[in-house]
Amino acid sequence: MTTIHTIRSYLGATRLHFALLGLLVFLVGCPQRVRIADINNNPGRYSNKEIALNGTVTEGFGLMGQGAFQIDDGTGKIWVLSQNFGVPGKGQRVGITGNVVGGASLGTRSFGSAIRLTHHPRF
Repeated sequence: MTTIHTIRSYLGATRLHFALLGLLVFLVGCPQRVRIADINNNPGRYSNKEIALNGTVTEGFGLMGQGAFQIDDGTGKIWVLSQNFGVPGKGQRVGITGNVVGGASLGTRSFGSAIRLTHHPRF
């Protein structure tokens, strides 16, 4: 009887380890959620790292799936560069995921620190 109990205990612990490992892999794969003020105050910390944030579109321009829009999360504003993801309308609330880039430009316009989208914005 103790052998069956030992086996059950071992299997239960193994399932727990696999569940924790799966959770860890999921969390490591998620982009870091940040505030715009954090990016603007220390852009080097986030340079070329994938981040996620939510905000309201304050302005934007685009043509044929490419363009840029500015978002405000209440702590600051930052430009978001969109290639093949389109540009949401002014006043729209969006969640974005992208890489922080410095010295960004689109056409003849320069943006300083910006976020280059890596996924379609969530509305």
